[in-house]
Amino acid sequence: MYVTRVPNRSSPPAVLLRESWREDGKVKTRTLANLTHWPDRKVEALRRVLRGETVIAAAERVEIERSLPHGHVAAVLGTLRRIGLDRLVPRRPERLAKLALALIVARVIEPAAKLATARQLSEATAAHSLGALLGLGEVDEDELYRALDVLGAAQPAIEKALARRHLKDGMLVLYDVTSSYLEGRCCELARFGYSRDGRPDRPQIVFGLLCAADGCPVAIEVFEGDTADPQTLATQIDKLKKRFALKRVVLVGDRGMITSARIEAELKPAGLDWITALRAPAIQALAADDGPLQLSLFDDRNMAEISSPDFPGERLVVCRNPALAAERARKREDLLAASEKDLAKIQAAATRTRNPLRGEAEIALKVGVVLGRRKVAKHFRLTITDTACEFMRDEAAIAREAE
Repeated sequence: MYVTRVPNRSSPPAVLLRESWREDGKVKTRTLANLTHWPDRKVEALRRVLRGETVIAAAERVEIERSLPHGHVAAVLGTLRRIGLDRLVPRRPERLAKLALALIVARVIEPAAKLATARQLSEATAAHSLGALLGLGEVDEDELYRALDVLGAAQPAIEKALARRHLKDGMLVLYDVTSSYLEGRCCELARFGYSRDGRPDRPQIVFGLLCAADGCPVAIEVFEGDTADPQTLATQIDKLKKRFALKRVVLVGDRGMITSARIEAELKPAGLDWITALRAPAIQALAADDGPLQLSLFDDRNMAEISSPDFPGERLVVCRNPALAAERARKREDLLAASEKDLAKIQAAATRTRNPLRGEAEIALKVGVVLGRRKVAKHFRLTITDTACEFMRDEAAIAREAE
């Protein structure tokens, strides 16, 4: 096969793909295709191939100057669009709408400060393909803060739409809070409070998350950093009843959240049901000698339902977990042993010959630090004088707690 050009008088020449062969001593030719419509570079490439010349592959002609990670971006952005979250985010102004989507995806794939996120999205300093996919070009952190303002203003509408999708009357609603400490002084909600991060030296914020029964987040609210867990409950009840227009749901929360006081003052008047756990003193009262909670109710698997006049109209469902009991016994023993080791050091300091520890107040102060560190003071009997410290385990108290 070969490529030939055939003159065509005043018209452009015809470019033909032909083949030739010999038959009975004569050379015969036939046309296989008319290539006149092909561009010259394409015709020339075919001619070189037919001549057996080496053609540089496209990949060899391309020099890769930069590549951007893409798979995780495609997965998260595709999921966001598949579940319709992009339709809940404001669409105007268009630039800020794209930045709002970018903030959501970036928070999943590579959480960072707004300045770092701006660099990850910008064309010149991109860390992944997200900015290119959304056509963002150059991004600065001020734009991201403006996009956050847009999201903040749209939060009630977004949450209401999520509630219509995932919540309905008669279903379980899960609620819990956590906290996050802050580095800075400009947050108007920052306060010193109980730190779940182990950073009591830093101010923090508290935020509560409301979820559907399958764990799908529906609404979130931020509180001042010194807000106690039960104090956040009223806001959630108001949100469920007024904003989401739910008449009856079952609110599920831990024992530190849904307290007896909150049940009487807030949940019952609102007509909401609840599931929570009793605190240790209430459980101990139920498990008293004449109480309804007896260990004979249990085997190692099943639950039991009991009733008590102290909880009128409520179902008390109880269970015994032997694995949890064993783990708590192990942890309790470790805490007691570590505390005894430290108390022994104080005892030795009070009896040493050289520079002994003296004074009932001084000894008691050091003992209090040891016992307070591990919260085991209730498990020891102490005798402290000006010159000595005696201690022993309160086996009866330990047995009561184990039971």
